[in-house]
Amino acid sequence: MATTSLESNPPLAPPKPGFFGRNRDTLLRTLIPVGVVIALILLWQAIITLNSIPQYILPGPLAVANSLYNDWGTLWPALWVTTQITMQALALALIGGVGIAIFLVQSKWIETAFYPITVILQVTPIVAIAPLILIYAPTTQVALLICAFLVAFFPILSNMVQGLKSVDHNLLNLFDLYGASRWQTLLYLKLPSSLPYFMTGLRIGGGLALIAAVVAEFAAGSAGAGSGLAFRLLESQYRLNIPRLFAALILLSVLGVVIFMITSFIAWLGLHRWHESSLKREN
Repeated sequence: MATTSLESNPPLAPPKPGFFGRNRDTLLRTLIPVGVVIALILLWQAIITLNSIPQYILPGPLAVANSLYNDWGTLWPALWVTTQITMQALALALIGGVGIAIFLVQSKWIETAFYPITVILQVTPIVAIAPLILIYAPTTQVALLICAFLVAFFPILSNMVQGLKSVDHNLLNLFDLYGASRWQTLLYLKLPSSLPYFMTGLRIGGGLALIAAVVAEFAAGSAGAGSGLAFRLLESQYRLNIPRLFAALILLSVLGVVIFMITSFIAWLGLHRWHESSLKREN
């Protein structure tokens, strides 16, 4: 009597997912937010139309889009100034936060002595110290940069300190067993282990740097050709040019979203191959 074996009749392989099956999650992550934004814009226009709200109180999406197009020559230089201040402040915050975090974790006494100073700088409202910074800073742009740096600095510092102190003690003992120096332990163990904490601080610091740049410009009251979007907001308010005010707000929001996307992409690049927060579950 003939018998069949698994070798002669191998199990059927599961069908390969099609294009939509492989990219369904990506499509949903893109289409759902876009659909929500479009629905909100339509609701906004419907409220304006049904209630006959005048433009100087609440402009419609078409009026704001028209202002973006007509006033682009004014809004673009202001957007570029705000972007420059934000990115420069974030870069300085990254350098200062990581450097001071490494300095603080070298000794418990160093952390005890200097960490409260950084906390004091963080909890002091930036609006309160902005006038002093304006007095002592050589230019208004430098004052705005200092204000944005102070706000973005602490999240990066605190996350980096926490990451450097959260290294597995067993791995620290292993490095000590093999006679690794303090700098070798820092370079090959502590810094790689603190990378997820650093990425968290980077995402938070990017948004706070933009917020601080705008708030600092409000406090400074800077004007002229070198002013940013914050001044254009105030100028539009004083002139009752509400469509331009909304256009400046939209540009600030878009800038914040772009900064978040860039910092999130950098975090993904650094973590997606090995860290659990960026790995997809197999089951």
